[in-house]
Amino acid sequence: MNEHEWQEVIGTVGIFTLLIAVVVMLLWHATAGRRAKAQLAREGEYKKLAEAAVDRQQRIEQQLAEIGGQVSKLRERTDTIERVLKDVE
Repeated sequence: MNEHEWQEVIGTVGIFTLLIAVVVMLLWHATAGRRAKAQLAREGEYKKLAEAAVDRQQRIEQQLAEIGGQVSKLRERTDTIERVLKDVE
């Protein structure tokens, strides 16, 4: 091979290397964007889940407060019944 043929081979290898590097960078950039979008979607789902959990906890607290009120009323009634029964004895 003469000098010009070596230059053509080196130039061709260089161009292919450059093209491969550009394609790899474009693919990396595209996958990084997809990963970022997927992460944002997951975070949005986690946020919805957390909001739903907080809402359920608030409903449970309200129900517990109502049950507590009912139990105290029941206790008052039982105390009243006990007093009446003691008076009758």
